[in-house]
This record gives sequence, structure tokens and C-alpha cells, in this order.
Amino acid sequence: MAKYLIHGSYTADGAKGLLKDGGSKRRSVIKSLVEKVGGRLESFYFAFGQADFYVILDLPDAATAAAMSLVVGSSGAASAQTTVLLTPEEIDAATKKSVDYRPPGA
Repeated sequence: MAKYLIHGSYTADGAKGLLKDGGSKRRSVIKSLVEKVGGRLESFYFAFGQADFYVILDLPDAATAAAMSLVVGSSGAASAQTTVLLTPEEIDAATKKSVDYRPPGA
């Protein structure tokens, strides 16, 4: 499974829903959603600042991550950004791959 960091912000309606239901319920809803698509919720945090929440997930593949992103975005309650997280071993494997690249103007 691939690991993803998702962070985002609630809209006014999303914040109203959070005030009504509370943080623990929101985490439970996300955990259930992730498990139904074959994934695992590693961590879920609320935050101050540019983002309202940070979530780390293990998901089966990029298509699953994209499907979740579409569902969350289409709800209108939150906007989120997804970052693929790589292990040190995945970076080790990447350094062993040969890539032929020419920078612009070279």
C-alpha cells in the first residue's frame, strides 16, 4: 500500500458541521471511509494555521486516493491536498533507476 499525507481546510459549512458533530466523530467518519476502500488511517490531527486538518493514510493505490479526493472535494465541505509519501527504501530504489534527462537550454 502507498502512504499519503492529506491536509486541507473546511469551508464555512464544513466548520459548522465540525462544531455540531465534534472532532472525534469526524475522525471516525474518515476512518470508516478509508477502511471501506481497503485502506488504513494512520493518524488524524486538527491544526491551527494554513490547514485545519492533517491525515496520514495507507491506501491501496493512486486511483483510490483520487476517488477519495473527488468525493471530499465534491462535498463542498472541505478542500484538501494530497501528497504521496515515500519511504527511505523507495528513495533508495529510485536512486538506482537510470533516467535520461536534458535540462532546458542544455
